[in-house]
This record gives sequence, structure tokens and C-alpha cells, in this order.
Amino acid sequence: MNAQTYLKETNPVVTINVKDHGSIELQLFNEVAPNTVANFIEIAEKGLYKGSIFHRIIPGFMIQGGAVNQAVLPIKGDFIANGVNNPLLHTRGVISMARTNVKDSATSQFFIMHKDSPHLDGLYAAFGVVTNGIDVVDAIAKARRDAYDKPYEDIVIESVTVDLKGSLIPKTIRL
Repeated sequence: MNAQTYLKETNPVVTINVKDHGSIELQLFNEVAPNTVANFIEIAEKGLYKGSIFHRIIPGFMIQGGAVNQAVLPIKGDFIANGVNNPLLHTRGVISMARTNVKDSATSQFFIMHKDSPHLDGLYAAFGVVTNGIDVVDAIAKARRDAYDKPYEDIVIESVTVDLKGSLIPKTIRL
């Protein structure tokens, strides 16, 4: 399903403040990926994203960040190929959890879709969407980068703030 289907004033809102770029505001969709949302919020509220960078940028695809300097145990991936009914599509502005080829390997890293990428649908845990600041995503996607898609200049996450909007978020279930 399209992210617009899940937009509600009661969804948790996170704001990613990116040094020299601005802010990206997202609504998180607890109803489609509850453990992924709980995980992201837990990491954000602990301040672990502060100082991390967007370390992988592929224009026309996505921007990836959130590698933190503390060990984070993995979670079960909230996506269809892993037995979880998550119909959220990987369209422009959707946030999803990064992982290895192991389905239950997501920890702290996330990516935000720069463009629609249907080949990811059902294979990764999409869990929210950009509601303000897609221009910041576009600016980050234009950063000069090396052959490994790492920006030449660090694109630093200064902070990630959370407004639960009254939502009750369960404790993260880790593996």
C-alpha cells in the first residue's frame, strides 16, 4: 500500500536534523511494522543516532545512515518475506530498515527512498514516510561520493527527536 494510506495525526513523528542540510520529518507507522518502529524510537531516544552519518548514497535509489557506535542486537524483520504482513511500498520518501542478506539482521541502520524502488517491496521493513524535508533528502542524494557510494564529506545526523503523539510504543523485541 501507499504510505499516504497510513498517515494519521496520532502517528509518532521523528525529526532527523542533518548538519548543514536541514531537517527531515517523518511519520512512523506502528500499525505496519510495530517492532521496527519500537526499535527506531528506542535508538533515537537513547541519542545513539547523534553524530552518525549518511554513509551510503545512491541517487535515484536511496540515502542510508544510522550506523551507531554501540552494539545493537538485531530484531525480527517486519516484512512479508519474513512472515510479517507489511504492505507498505518502497516509494519516494519511505523509510525502511537496512539489513544484511539475513532476514533478521536489522539493527540501527535505515534508508530513505530517494525514488520508488518496487524491487524492495516485501523484502525490507518499510515503517514510515517523510512528511516534511524531502528537499533535504534530494540535497543529500546529490552529494559527491566515492566508488563505494560514501560521500566525500560526512553528512552528519546532529540529532533525532521523537514526538510520540500519545502513541503507546511497545518494548522492542530483540533476537
